[in-house]
Amino acid sequence: MSNTRSLIVLGVTTWAFVVCFAVWLMFGVIGIPIKNELGLNGFQFGLLTSTPVLTGALFRLPLGIWTDRFGGRTVMFLLLVACSAPVWFASYARELWQFLVLGLALGLVGASFAVGTPYVARFFAKERRGFAMGVFGAGTTGAAINMFIAPALIARYGWQFVPKFYAVALLATAVVFWFLSAPDSSAPGKSGVSLRQQLAILKNLRVWKYCQYYSIVFGGFTALSVWMPQYFVKEYGLSIAEAALLAACFSLPAGVLRAAGGWLADRYGAHNVTWWVLWAAWICLFLLSYPQTDFIVHTIRGPAQFHIGLVVWPFTLLLFALGVAFACGMASTFKYVGDDFPENLGVVTGIVGLVGALGGFVLPVIFGIVLDWLGISSSCFMFLYGVVWVSLILNYTTEVRRLPVMGEQTPVDTATSLGKTKAA
Repeated sequence: MSNTRSLIVLGVTTWAFVVCFAVWLMFGVIGIPIKNELGLNGFQFGLLTSTPVLTGALFRLPLGIWTDRFGGRTVMFLLLVACSAPVWFASYARELWQFLVLGLALGLVGASFAVGTPYVARFFAKERRGFAMGVFGAGTTGAAINMFIAPALIARYGWQFVPKFYAVALLATAVVFWFLSAPDSSAPGKSGVSLRQQLAILKNLRVWKYCQYYSIVFGGFTALSVWMPQYFVKEYGLSIAEAALLAACFSLPAGVLRAAGGWLADRYGAHNVTWWVLWAAWICLFLLSYPQTDFIVHTIRGPAQFHIGLVVWPFTLLLFALGVAFACGMASTFKYVGDDFPENLGVVTGIVGLVGALGGFVLPVIFGIVLDWLGISSSCFMFLYGVVWVSLILNYTTEVRRLPVMGEQTPVDTATSLGKTKAA
């Protein structure tokens, strides 16, 4: 297929993912007036915002399998059309359980990642696959676009108009996608590979290591994208529009720079990029975790009062840096996948995306529980700090020290094996 056709497929599929991602995180913004109307606590708000993420996570694996079997073009089109209905009806919900049920249904749009990633990868050579998947992954800018569109629509028409607007956008995108995309006839499922053979790759422990990486870079990105608007409102007393604008300083770079992360991973390798991403995230989260603190020091001149805490602009700059790190980490994780599992992209993308998105579901709920328990706004960053520390230890153990905890062969094992072969 020509290079021009491949770029058109990449462009239209990325746009479809942008729209899907904006819809997927819709409750992160419209959830603020809904929270006020229903009088939700931290746990209930976390559940409201993360429920769509749960369905998007659980269906990533089956949709990745179906993409390998039936082709990404067909699966993506049907997904866009099917999800427009629950999005439309979300504008008529009035009770929490109704929002949760509809959130589960419309959350299917989040599984579009597991469809688009293997779909666009098949149109590019291996040496350009990291870049292609990075460009497609930049569709997570839909989270930032949601931060701009939803507050403006809420201010002018009320929150009920936002789901209707997004439902129409999904249908329009489905039509454009169908006419500009192309069939991916090389999907492995079309060559007669059985479902059992496809799933056999899940026995490889490297798949689960990449799942752990993705659960922090993508799960953390998704969770903070839905959590930050209300954080700015509560912590700094901003309006919804102002809070969404500053929250976009996190979600926008995490989407746009994912393509740059793919380029870096192609140039310097997935491990090098992932290693420095984890360190950068660890430092940012350490600083973001420090709560607003007042304390008194008893000096020889009497008590002296001090205040330590991040004001809004340094906080936003650190959040921006964290978004850049997560963007590169999302791209480098799928560079690992593209390099190690080129024949099973749909299944591996599905399971890695599933675990990452499950992180995006679980984390806001945990944020709400910890917030209700500790009463400290920055407790969400404290929890993420611990998760990143686990990822750093795993990366160091398996890729820096090269210890065979994932079933890999160490250089010593390889040399011993070659020696035995020669002796034989």
